[in-house]
Amino acid sequence: MITGTQKLESLCRVWGFLKYYHPHVAKGNLNWDKQLFQKIKELENIHDKESLNTLYSEWIESLGEVPLCKECSVKDQKVYFLKNFDLRWIDNSQIFSDDVSQKLRYIENNRNIGDNHYFGKGGRKIYFRNEKSYGSQFNSKTISLLELFRYWNYVEYFFPYKYETDQNWNDVLTEMIPKFLLIDNDVNLHLALAELVAKTDDSHAYISSKEIQLNLYGQRKVPVEYSYAEGKLVITKINNTRSRHKSPLQPGDVIYDIEGKTIPQVINSWAKYVPASNSWGKVSKIKDKLLFSKNDSISVKIERDGQNLEIKTKTYLIKDIIHEKIPAPKKWKFMDDEKKIGYVHMGILEKEDLDEMYNSLKSAKSIIFDLRNYPRQTIIPLSYLLLPNPSIYYQFTFPNTSYPGKFYIRKNVTGRKNPEYYKGNVIVLVDENTQSQAETTTMMFKQHPKAKIIGSNTSGANGDVIMFTIADLDTRFTGLGAYYPDGRETQRIGIIPDIFIKPSIEGLKNGKDEVLEKALEYIKTTD
Repeated sequence: MITGTQKLESLCRVWGFLKYYHPHVAKGNLNWDKQLFQKIKELENIHDKESLNTLYSEWIESLGEVPLCKECSVKDQKVYFLKNFDLRWIDNSQIFSDDVSQKLRYIENNRNIGDNHYFGKGGRKIYFRNEKSYGSQFNSKTISLLELFRYWNYVEYFFPYKYETDQNWNDVLTEMIPKFLLIDNDVNLHLALAELVAKTDDSHAYISSKEIQLNLYGQRKVPVEYSYAEGKLVITKINNTRSRHKSPLQPGDVIYDIEGKTIPQVINSWAKYVPASNSWGKVSKIKDKLLFSKNDSISVKIERDGQNLEIKTKTYLIKDIIHEKIPAPKKWKFMDDEKKIGYVHMGILEKEDLDEMYNSLKSAKSIIFDLRNYPRQTIIPLSYLLLPNPSIYYQFTFPNTSYPGKFYIRKNVTGRKNPEYYKGNVIVLVDENTQSQAETTTMMFKQHPKAKIIGSNTSGANGDVIMFTIADLDTRFTGLGAYYPDGRETQRIGIIPDIFIKPSIEGLKNGKDEVLEKALEYIKTTD
């Protein structure tokens, strides 16, 4: 006997493999979705291994003859990264007969290596194409399974960090098939997709869905701004509302309970729907949702002036909350009258600003580069100004389009020979908001002989992104693997600072930037 889940698992794998490997399928000569729908229906009448393999054998033969591929066996000079590559399922004798396994291995060895109908390559990464949309509403269990199978195979062959997920990607398929078979409405479809996307454990990943916003978080919000520290929320600002209703909350209030749950408990209740590379990434993504609600008021417990209070506070639609415009910070400045310490806000510094910034600050004994934000592609020209020599600062893995599932390795060099390089201290401020390009930029800064990274672990999501849709919903995941020059991983771990410091509740209540203060304290020790 073969279970219903085992049948569908095997179909997902065979369908995805043929889609990317079989020359006739990969060229787009067949309506591949229609073939899947047909096979799902046929599986209903199959209950044993023999009839399952008869179905697969006849299916493969119906696709047409696969010509010998001499180029497929030619060795190239690339260095391959194979931790994601896993076609061992083909040889699973509990499911597949020798005949079917041999047919699949023959296709692997004589695979499509030219243009593929279902994905293309743009620059360094691939993009998905020619996928029919069935809309974002629940249509049928068959179409729900199609969306699961599509996404599972996208990750199986093109996600560079598949090998790093908490749950083995094969086990994800086993778990999610029964869940997708239970879907019977739009909300359940979107939540099942969100749970699937979250299993990538990738902070780059997300799924954009109004259904999830409304049903998981709500669309009303407490009109305050806050920061997160030590498992609590510190209110930093009260926003006005169109109704001019006075808030019972005050700046400096520390929220430790929302509707009877601690902040970590609220975060954990949503965590399975939120993709993130690590625990601090989950917090970073969820913290902005914490004071959303479906109700017109919520109850919070706070600490204020040494007392614990329970307060009921109104919530408002976003359009009814007035956000004052914050004056734009300076792109760079001196932190002291003696002009010994420069400061650069990397989130607003443009490439065209670099020469002026450097001429202004190069006489400083130390420059602080604040990377608790997303920089604007200044990494290479900045390296030419700051570094003494070219150096390997990162190595990347790129998808091999001729052998889906395999990636190849390339090392990236930054900087140039520059006797006039910056000789002072290079201080870099980082935290969980330092993600992707910001992490690569941090790695460039680390090549400076007097670099010091201060703050807390970065996001742990690096390597461009592949953007696509699943069930007509915008989504994405990391597209390239990114590693230290010696091959150590940064994904899921983040870049570990040289001096570790995180904001505290007391610091936030007093309006302090403790990470910046720690940098200034460090600079004093270098004089």
